Amino acid sequence: MTSSRRASAFAIALGGVLLTGLAAVSTPGGTSAPAGARSASASVVPAVAAARVAARRPELPQGGRRIYPGHLLVAYYGTATTPTMGVLGEDTPDRITERLREAAAPFARDRWKVQVVYELIVTIADRDAGTDGDYSHDIAREHVERYLRAARRNKALLVLDLQPGRSGFLEVAKRWQWALERPWVGLALDPEWRMDAGQVPAETIGQVSAAEVNRVSGWLARIARRNDHPQKLLLLHQFRRDMVLDIEDVVPRKRLAVVQHVDGFGSQSQKLSTYGTVAQPEQFTMGFKLFYDEDTDLMTPVEVLRLRPRVRFVSYQ
Repeated sequence: MTSSRRASAFAIALGGVLLTGLAAVSTPGGTSAPAGARSASASVVPAVAAARVAARRPELPQGGRRIYPGHLLVAYYGTATTPTMGVLGEDTPDRITERLREAAAPFARDRWKVQVVYELIVTIADRDAGTDGDYSHDIAREHVERYLRAARRNKALLVLDLQPGRSGFLEVAKRWQWALERPWVGLALDPEWRMDAGQVPAETIGQVSAAEVNRVSGWLARIARRNDHPQKLLLLHQFRRDMVLDIEDVVPRKRLAVVQHVDGFGSQSQKLSTYGTVAQPEQFTMGFKLFYDEDTDLMTPVEVLRLRPRVRFVSYQ
């Protein structure tokens, strides 16, 4: 093979990105190109290659790679095929997206983008132990795949919510790794449903340690880093201080947008009291939940936006 053909073969094998640093670069006529020409190629080709790599990096649904700062997220919460656990399951993904966009529209402000989110409960706590004794079960994979397709189609983020029963959060999260490998998919931990030995869901309020949260966040951050994902969501639900033990030891992760999501239903004064008691704004981006059925005098978007510390994730159940 002539030197010019060898150079062409290398270029094809590398997807059109030429190798640099060779002793000589052959021209189509078989002669070596001048040294100045080689220097120009060496400076231009890496820049072109870098631009191509950047163009292939996965982005958020509305573009870009960082959720915070710059966005306010509005979510519908629930599980697939049933309205009993939240508004998300009251209709098909596409029709519920229309309602979600209507709910999200009043939160729009010039200084941020409003992003819609499906928060889908994929592991559900049970009152019965079940055959494996862990007091929880996973929904069918086909339902999750349906929301994955809908999220891509509707430019939504998808968050997989875990109610693990007596299993550990990391053990359960790993069962959903196949979905978390997608760039628009994040995770939510709900300690209310994290049971210790002898505890039963709905009979006691569960809790999680900061160490367990850190194991999950480290694992999720590695998925994001390995796949070069944009910033991933990690929600930490809480409405009592003792639901997250040693919360000050929860570590930040560069690849994650970690949100302390303050739940709790009731009157506005009760919700504000809960928020003021548990909020850790110096450590987390803040989230806040609104309950269509359980809240009395449902707070309006304007009232939520007036909350201090400021809220950047709002969900409806």
